[in-house]
Amino acid sequence: MMVTQKQVEAGQAVYTRRTLALYDFVVLGVSNPFIWKCPTRRLEDHYARHLSANHLDVGVGTGYFLDRCRFPADTPRVALMDLNPDTLAFAAQRIVRYAPKTYRRNVLEPIAFSGEGFDSVGVNYLLHCLPGSLAEKAVVFDHLKALMNPGAVIFGSTLLQGGVPRSALARGLMAAYNRKGIFSNREDDLETLQHELGQRFREVSVEVLGCAALFSGRA
Repeated sequence: MMVTQKQVEAGQAVYTRRTLALYDFVVLGVSNPFIWKCPTRRLEDHYARHLSANHLDVGVGTGYFLDRCRFPADTPRVALMDLNPDTLAFAAQRIVRYAPKTYRRNVLEPIAFSGEGFDSVGVNYLLHCLPGSLAEKAVVFDHLKALMNPGAVIFGSTLLQGGVPRSALARGLMAAYNRKGIFSNREDDLETLQHELGQRFREVSVEVLGCAALFSGRA
């Protein structure tokens, strides 16, 4: 499948300053526990377990997890990467105390980056917003691996359709989001996610909570 720029932009265009102000309540407070059946606290624990003092966050949302988690150093190096300038600005302001560097990039393409590598990379709720099949958009892992130091960890979560339990409400909401282009996960399944991670990383872990998969792997 040939991914168009319009499809790439559709997955992140919904996140405006207005919708970001509601995101934590709607997605983290309602959708996660009651529709996707993945309590936000479990995502927070996943972050806390893998976060380093030299961290890159990709698909940054509102910066909720970076704001709430404790870094293993008082002055961590934090970088934010997203295609959407509104999410970058929102998250950067939320964690301004860490003086994060921001990078506007399309991670489906090779990433132009000349800085030092990172020890942890977070990709929370990003993959299901990217166009293409899961096997196609797993190229994101290749592009991010190039920014990781030896032994660094990549971790995150994504919402799946295949190989995970989904309630009627979850199926209906996913279908609606896919029609609008907010999600693009019609072909995303657990087996493919495990395979694509295993092809690129070692010590791969994938945990299913509701229709969410929490994953990690080391470079």
